[in-house]
Amino acid sequence: MLKAVLFDWGGTLMQDEWSDEIALEGHAAGLAALAREGLPTAEALTHFLSEHEELFAIAAEDEIDIAAVMRRSFEHHGVELEDDDLRLFLTASHDVWASYYSLASSTHALLEALRSRGLRLALVSNTASPDWLLRPVLEQQGLVERVDAIVLSSEVGKRKPHPAMFERALAEVDAGPAESLHVGDRLDADVLGASRVGLHTVQAVWFRADEVQVDVEPDFQAFTQMDVLNVVDRLIATPT
Repeated sequence: MLKAVLFDWGGTLMQDEWSDEIALEGHAAGLAALAREGLPTAEALTHFLSEHEELFAIAAEDEIDIAAVMRRSFEHHGVELEDDDLRLFLTASHDVWASYYSLASSTHALLEALRSRGLRLALVSNTASPDWLLRPVLEQQGLVERVDAIVLSSEVGKRKPHPAMFERALAEVDAGPAESLHVGDRLDADVLGASRVGLHTVQAVWFRADEVQVDVEPDFQAFTQMDVLNVVDRLIATPT
C-alpha cells in the first residue's frame, strides 16, 4: 500500500529561470541592501563567480556552501563581511532570484488531492540555499502548509542521487521505500537516486524531458501533474 509521495522541487513543482543577467540583478540588490562604501560592483561579483568555477568544485554528491562561496567572492575583492551582513546580502539577492520562480498552476491541487487520499508528502530538493533562506519562498508558494516534510541538500550536505536525501525524507514521513513514490524531472538525480533506495519512480516531463544518458528507466512518466494521481491510485490499489 502506498503511504507517501516525495517530490522534487525545481523542474517538478516549479520552474525557475537563471542567467548571468538574473545573477547580476540579484547581486545588485544584495549590494544595495548592504548600503555601504568600499564594496565591489555587482558586475565584478558576477564576473568573478562566472570565471571561478573551482569555487563550486566539490565531490559529485556533496552540496556547496553558498555562504562560503559568497564570502570568498567578497574577500577576493578585499571586503570581509560579518555574518549578519552576509546574511543580509544573500537574503536580498535571493529575493530577486526567487521572483523568477514559477509554481506550476496545478501544484496546490495535486498536493491537496494526494493528502485527501491519506498520503504523507515530502519535498526533496537539491539546493545550495539553506533552510533559513529558502523556507520563506516555500511558504510564499504555499508548499510548507501542504507537505509534511522538507528535505534540502543544503541541510543534509549531500545532493540527490545520494541515498541520504531519500532516506531522510522517508524517515520524516515514516514510510518505507516500497511504500513510497518519488516524483522528479531528472533521470540522474531523481529517478536513479530514488530507484537505488527502492522507491517507485515517476519522471515528471511537464516542464521538460530530461535526456541525460543514464542507465535507468522510471517506473512511470507523467506528462501533466495530474497524471501523477493516476499513478498514485494505481499504486494504492496494488498491495505491497
